Amino acid sequence: MDFSRNERIAEEIKKGISEIINSDLKDPRIEGLISVTKVKVTKDLRHATVFISFYGDKAKRDTTFDVIQNAKNFIRHELAGKIRIKYMPELSFRIDESIEYGIHINKLLEEIKKQKQEEKEDK
Repeated sequence: MDFSRNERIAEEIKKGISEIINSDLKDPRIEGLISVTKVKVTKDLRHATVFISFYGDKAKRDTTFDVIQNAKNFIRHELAGKIRIKYMPELSFRIDESIEYGIHINKLLEEIKKQKQEEKEDK
């Protein structure tokens, strides 16, 4: 499979940010499992949107996301030391809720399956 330069850089940014968040950020407010799920980089490599997924309750997720947002410049600086490219993109973070949505859909499907089994047993 042939990957474009942007895809390769996005993957390196994803790995680097994941490592920085999970090992270099020493803020005690960061709790729970945090994973970088996707990075989208513009064609000119000036901006990168980082999608982050959290495992935990909403209050902890919001607090952790705020800490990461406030540490954006630190993360960018650390990332510049890990990746050698001409311009380090400006970072913007977004919460990736696709995993939570998938879990919700899975629960709904399980409920439907359970209802169908009960209907078969009643007949």
